[in-house]
Amino acid sequence: MAKLSFREQVLRAREDAIVSSVNRLLAEKGFDLMTVDEVAADVGIAKASLYKHFTSKEELAAAAMIRILDRALAFIDELAGKEPARAVDQLMAVARWTMQVQLAGEMPSLPAQNSSLRATLTTNKAYLDRLMEVSDRLGAWITAAQAAGDLNPKLPPEVILYTLFARACDPVLGLLKLTGQYSDEQIIELLLSTCFDGLSRR
Repeated sequence: MAKLSFREQVLRAREDAIVSSVNRLLAEKGFDLMTVDEVAADVGIAKASLYKHFTSKEELAAAAMIRILDRALAFIDELAGKEPARAVDQLMAVARWTMQVQLAGEMPSLPAQNSSLRATLTTNKAYLDRLMEVSDRLGAWITAAQAAGDLNPKLPPEVILYTLFARACDPVLGLLKLTGQYSDEQIIELLLSTCFDGLSRR
């Protein structure tokens, strides 16, 4: 692998700083309230310098999503490399991780309906490739867990997948944290129970 020049190292470090700032601001404020000016000020660079790396607010959000998907894939790889476990336990571990990331203020918050953001994400190959890989990896565990009888086999696998994805942006986490009645771990365990065990009395 070719060694990066000093200039390339500086540019990469600046880009990493920009994406880290975007990730934090998206987690704190959400896409609609975050501004490009705010990101530039947070990183300590001119807005014009920021635009050399990312041409729009939507591209900034896409970069943050790519980073979190990379983290998710690294975590999934780590799980897969451990002692063999039930597929449902692997899925619970991923759901737990996403909630830990959100409670730590590190999960980007993006609006469900925004045409310009959706257009940017659906044409970003790096984002789509990672999203598909995460989906495929989780999908394999979902299928195995249904075959083992640990998840309802009558549910379409994509419904289970989207339910797991929803844990990464679940507003209940923040609401429960605001009450001060529960620790982060208690909140996660409560939501894991509602997600995997349901609400019906057993």
